[in-house]
Amino acid sequence: MFKGVLLCLALLLPSGAAADPQVWKREWPQTDFSRTNVPEWRQIRSGGVGKDAIPALDEPQFVEAAKARRLKPREPVITLQMEGAKPRAYPLRYLTWHEIVNDVVAGVPVAVTYCPLCNSAVTFDRRTAAGTLSFGVSGKLRFSDMVMYDRESQSWWQQATGTGIVGRMTGTRLKTLPSWVESWQEFTARNPDGLVMAEPGWNRDYGRNPYRGYDTAKWPFLYDGSPPPHGVAPMARVVRVGSRAWPLDRLAQEGEIREAGLVLSWRAGQASALDTGRLAQGRDIGSVRVRDATGRDVAHDVMFAFAFHAFWPEGRWMLK
Repeated sequence: MFKGVLLCLALLLPSGAAADPQVWKREWPQTDFSRTNVPEWRQIRSGGVGKDAIPALDEPQFVEAAKARRLKPREPVITLQMEGAKPRAYPLRYLTWHEIVNDVVAGVPVAVTYCPLCNSAVTFDRRTAAGTLSFGVSGKLRFSDMVMYDRESQSWWQQATGTGIVGRMTGTRLKTLPSWVESWQEFTARNPDGLVMAEPGWNRDYGRNPYRGYDTAKWPFLYDGSPPPHGVAPMARVVRVGSRAWPLDRLAQEGEIREAGLVLSWRAGQASALDTGRLAQGRDIGSVRVRDATGRDVAHDVMFAFAFHAFWPEGRWMLK
């Protein structure tokens, strides 16, 4: 379970040695460490793996949803629907092991990202004023959230916010695209002609959860920030839209919330990817959709409360 794997890793990792740009330069000679918006280097820590040890995926293959055989009904997938292309599903059984998918959908270069430690699933437009970027996994964490890097400038990026935090791209913010996590059966019911990412050609036990028991832990892995306010549990899920956060428990109880010009809805049927040893067997946490007053999907994230507090410390908690 989680405590037996990640906790041992945490005990083996040095607390201070990792937060040293002079050491990092050996592995990152092209990164400009003179530019950063991180207030203290010690906030950035090794996650226990090196650069690209978690391999991002590029130009993934897709199969018709109707022909997919390995996915189970309650398995979570990241759904991306863009005008001019068939809806696409990116299963968390793959993203758990790769964390980033560099894809092109309807002519738009996108990065579909998932940080298991924060339960953060966000899709970004990879185009910037400096050009189109492609992303990899740095092996670093900040407040337990994945630090991505772009291969073009070797700058570091915060996954939860889509913001450059170290290097030439410091301060640049990627555009977030509407996507959401739902069950495989929900995706196929709504999109029988949709596409699903094919199994990558890596030697991984896809479908297994290497973070077993993580979302019922009392404290997040390698998180040294403060706990959330209002008595909210650090590992409680919240629905983040911009700088607002709605507790998932509240949404699940009410079913639908209409606030701040948004319509948040919840329905049962999605398994937690961070619960049992197999993703498809996790307890039911339900699926969330967020739309505006006109019915258009709105970019959002269902993340752990500690991560929202860490990156939006002045954010608004929509408790009631």
